[in-house]
Amino acid sequence: MNFIISDNNDAINSVVQYVNDVRLKQHKNIVLLRGDLGAGKTTFVKEFVQFLGGNKNQVDSPTFSLLNTYLVNGKNIHHFDLYRIGTPQEIEDIGFMEYIDSGDLCFVEWPEKIAEFLPQDRIIHIDIVLNLNKCREYTIS
Repeated sequence: MNFIISDNNDAINSVVQYVNDVRLKQHKNIVLLRGDLGAGKTTFVKEFVQFLGGNKNQVDSPTFSLLNTYLVNGKNIHHFDLYRIGTPQEIEDIGFMEYIDSGDLCFVEWPEKIAEFLPQDRIIHIDIVLNLNKCREYTIS
């Protein structure tokens, strides 16, 4: 599914709603976010947290911490940024697979380094591209 939206919150809500519907209907808990720096990966997580009833202002990029966890309506949402990960050992050191296996909702920015190790039947892929018209294109698979 493709969505092309301008930068306004009403439009991104349709993308968030679609992803949430897929997640619930297909029992998926891992959302892989791919896109260049500044494409809107963390912004998508902010809007998703708000959609689920959380405070989007608590969401920030876990670039240096590698992981942020948000408590939303009694459930944990884990947000990873693997941009700075250099080796599979570093991924193991943060207990990445334990979070994935918990069944909690997990958002993973820069997933290219670990995608092959993940349970494919529990993944939603989202590619975000900022095009020349300053619109974001979301491709969901």
